[in-house]
Amino acid sequence: MKQMQLSSGISIRRTIAEANAEQLAAVKEIIQNVKQNGDSALLGYTEKWDGVKLESIRVSHGEIMEAVGRFDARLLQDLTEAADNVREYHKNQKQEGYKNTRNDGSYVAQRVTAISSAGLYVPGGTAAYPSSVLMNVIPAQVAGVGRVVLISPPGKDGRLSDGVLVAAHILGIDEIYKAGGAQAIAALAYGTESIEAVDKITGPGNVFVALAKRQVFGDVAIDMIAGPSEIAIIADETAFADEVAADLLSQAEHDPMASAVLLTTSQQLADAVSLEVERQLVTLPRQSIAGKAINDHGMIYVGETMDELIAAANELAPEHLEIMTADAESLSERIQNAGAIFIGRYSSEPIGDYFAGTNHVLPTNSTARFSSALSVYDFVKRTSVVYYSEQAWQQNEAKIARLARLEGLEGHARAVESRAWKKGE
Repeated sequence: MKQMQLSSGISIRRTIAEANAEQLAAVKEIIQNVKQNGDSALLGYTEKWDGVKLESIRVSHGEIMEAVGRFDARLLQDLTEAADNVREYHKNQKQEGYKNTRNDGSYVAQRVTAISSAGLYVPGGTAAYPSSVLMNVIPAQVAGVGRVVLISPPGKDGRLSDGVLVAAHILGIDEIYKAGGAQAIAALAYGTESIEAVDKITGPGNVFVALAKRQVFGDVAIDMIAGPSEIAIIADETAFADEVAADLLSQAEHDPMASAVLLTTSQQLADAVSLEVERQLVTLPRQSIAGKAINDHGMIYVGETMDELIAAANELAPEHLEIMTADAESLSERIQNAGAIFIGRYSSEPIGDYFAGTNHVLPTNSTARFSSALSVYDFVKRTSVVYYSEQAWQQNEAKIARLARLEGLEGHARAVESRAWKKGE
């Protein structure tokens, strides 16, 4: 891996790669086609790009149960336990509304209600992750979303991944459709003959999926525009080079654009990790993907003090941040910007991906500076409620009218004052 001294003063913030005009134009055309032609557009794109001619877009109950029957019993138990952990964690995020009543009888309140429907996009092929089904669906269910839909591109055999279908079955989701890419996002946003439109779309995808989510935003809500996976590790001389290297590669294997960064005060560790990464790459099944990510977006930064490393980590604002130092827990308190923080030697990032219960849908491209992991909060609305008694109106109508006229809004002032005409009736 390439090395650089932090004292060089360069910015290490990750930026969002811009799509090219051709990709954007293609996505806009796909969305328009789906809006106009519905199911026929979905079926046409599935045949063209996924290489399979479907008779039906919706996954049948029989297909789901066949997948469950084929699934390894031990893996089913593991996936079920992981789902329980995710649900337990997210239950703590559920919020109640509140009501503040004043002496004059008026009150202001906030109601917290779930959105009506949500659609989860699940990538296909080698990126078909059952764990992402858990991470997207469970917060919606805990929030109280009434309708949760899954959509995913089929394989050449016309089926969805067994793991994805089993995960959906564990969670009680049976409204599942076969379609991928920008066309699937358009179907969720605007509906087709078979698919009723949803209120919010979540889930990862390729550049065309990301562009489509950006295009439909405003007509529906989205979770985030996710970029390639990222990991940063703060480590000192107490860390083990083979473990650090393994954790860096755990994210590098996701995507050739994935970022893997080590921040350390130890030159000895930096050199050892660099060698370990190359050694472990040789036997990694996804060597070509991880190798390109390490070569293009991997870096080891060596700083003189831990203060420098903390400042650099906060600037980078990574999706995943591991702290592998002698005082990892106390250092973690100084991290302001990270999608998720993993403290200590045994808290390897994949634990959060699969089993700890925290959500692995996280902000990328340094957007952890202002955004958060997917959660129950993403599937609810907060509605303000106002009740003004006659006494409250009498005490405040003149003040409100004056404020309205300050802004040149005579209609606002008259609306408040109009109640005076009917006073006592």
